[in-house]
Amino acid sequence: MIPKLPLDSPRWRDLDGVKVEELQVLLEQLASAAATGGGDAWRRTWTDLSGGLMDDGVVADGAYAALPHLVEAAAVLPPGQTVDFWVDLGFMVTADYRPPVPADLDAGFGAALRLAERAATRSLLGAGTPGQLCAQLVLACVALAGHHMGEVLWQYPDHQESGLLLSCPACGSDTEIPDFHVDSARPPLEAPLLPEAAQARQEGHPWGEVAAALREEALGEGWEPFLRVAREVAVRGVPPETPGQAVVCLVAGMVAVRGTPQRAAGELARRLMSLTGHFRCWDCERTWTIADGLAENPDGLAENAGGALFPHPPARARTDSDGSAAGAESATSGRTGRAATRFRQEENAVVAADGTPWGWVSVFSDTVPGSSGGVDALAVVSHPGRPTLVAGGGGKGVVCLWDVTDGRLVHDPLPGHPDAVRSMTTLPLPDGRVLVASGGDSGKIAVWNPLTGQPVREPAGDCPGGVTAMCTAAVPDGRTLLVTATPRGAVRMWEPDSGECVGRLNPYGSPIRSVTAVPISADHTLIAASDTAGRVHVWDPAVDDPWDRGAAVQLSVRALVEADHRVTAVEAVLAPDRTMLATADDLGVVMLWDPATGDPVGDGLPSSTGTAGPPLITAAAPHGGRTVLVTGTRHGHRLRVWEPETGAVRHIALDVSLTCLATAGADLIVGHDRGVLSLPLTGQ
Repeated sequence: MIPKLPLDSPRWRDLDGVKVEELQVLLEQLASAAATGGGDAWRRTWTDLSGGLMDDGVVADGAYAALPHLVEAAAVLPPGQTVDFWVDLGFMVTADYRPPVPADLDAGFGAALRLAERAATRSLLGAGTPGQLCAQLVLACVALAGHHMGEVLWQYPDHQESGLLLSCPACGSDTEIPDFHVDSARPPLEAPLLPEAAQARQEGHPWGEVAAALREEALGEGWEPFLRVAREVAVRGVPPETPGQAVVCLVAGMVAVRGTPQRAAGELARRLMSLTGHFRCWDCERTWTIADGLAENPDGLAENAGGALFPHPPARARTDSDGSAAGAESATSGRTGRAATRFRQEENAVVAADGTPWGWVSVFSDTVPGSSGGVDALAVVSHPGRPTLVAGGGGKGVVCLWDVTDGRLVHDPLPGHPDAVRSMTTLPLPDGRVLVASGGDSGKIAVWNPLTGQPVREPAGDCPGGVTAMCTAAVPDGRTLLVTATPRGAVRMWEPDSGECVGRLNPYGSPIRSVTAVPISADHTLIAASDTAGRVHVWDPAVDDPWDRGAAVQLSVRALVEADHRVTAVEAVLAPDRTMLATADDLGVVMLWDPATGDPVGDGLPSSTGTAGPPLITAAAPHGGRTVLVTGTRHGHRLRVWEPETGAVRHIALDVSLTCLATAGADLIVGHDRGVLSLPLTGQ
């Protein structure tokens, strides 16, 4: 019997993410399925419950108490019925962040992992599964056995790219092999050797039958030595000291033997087996096994073997509970190998995953109940010698102005917009005034003086389809113009005080989703826009003819195509040494571009589980001039704070549904479905 926390223990009240009632229902459903030999009613309950046990790669404390109950109940089901369950468990024990196991739960959780290893291995041997799912199941078994390769390889069953990016264990430099996966029909030189000191696991382990199942002919001629290595690893019980490339042989061999259909599984197995080769670091010129280049810390990952959870794994692709495929993101971004860190909102504070305080959340006030509600657009007003203000508007057609330091309203909510506010921008004028413009669903444009809270003029304009994006353009003749865009393709320039339309952009008429102003000098900005087809347009507002490119340089089409980057949002990035353009797509990918050349700059931010969808993006420079970009998803709950210079990424989970983002100095301003809040971009 596994030592388990009783379901009536008072401690269950302190465990986040787990509902005891749902757990009891699931246990009853599993018991019923075991008694009848079938039934899958438990699967939906498990899907719902697993979302509480692990959210976006963060394991809840409640998992350590709940999983022993679930493992014992699932272990008696027929092997073919529990494949998905053991794969999910593999995701959990190799998740991005796993808090330490509480002392009073350690024995029960460790025993549950040992039972799970036996049951998962039984499922591996008893069920014919599609090749990719079989690979995930093998990796779950390897992870439950305590070997770090169970974590490292999660991304490769779904890996479709031909290239391979490896990190040197000695110096951290990245080595890219562009066409690595093009030809996997031939073995990579010679099979790895097991060190003489590698010991078999002393306690009973379930891998003997796996060794018997590994047939030397499974991959065809030339692969027999690799499969002999795989068999030896299984005979020894996958001890943590086993070289990573030898464990790769085991994973690939079992995919070839147990995956279906056999031909497709064999192709995947050979692709995995190719990871047993070697590479030479281009920087320090040392030679390493590819398995070591995949692991973040091959020496330290085995330290917690024997049932403990393993430190610092990479993230991986998995399917969300709604069935949609989420993108995969390496736990390191950029070329520096910096690991992602995670934070979450707890009431009015932002804390690290281990509970360490990061900073306080400031909730902006709503002195007139119901006046602000959800906020769909934000603009930050910085006026020399005066407090920084935040303007926001939403579905109620009013504009609110808050003091960013304390979140209080500085004026009563400003009515007068005839429709919902969907876009806003700040207009710093040559005469020293700083105005705020807002655009609505009916196409009306309002301009406000934030110091007095009064409109500069009556709302004007007639933009079919509404004003869904706007920004400010400075032109060399000294004027500051308001630029508006609509989903029907009308991009116009307006004189702010009079409301007169003074020019048009977008001669192709592409429907526009996002616009931003990109400064190229003190008195000259370009306008970048993304359209509904995923293309990026760059225009020069200083030229009268919209077909004349002027100073505008278009982004490299080749680079966009090669990255398969269908842009849906654009944002200017004012770095200390230059201005860049950031582009984001619906997968959560962000790329940086040099507006002077149209070429990409550095490594982009890859996609991430939980951040796929219509993107939100903003930029700031709070770290002593070091630029950060903040990205999220409209109606999502998670943010990523990325430093392109270092590659560091922070994940922040909030308790609100995001609608828009802005930055004010070192503060991030978040518009959401219930109002506005701010939180620090730097720790306090």
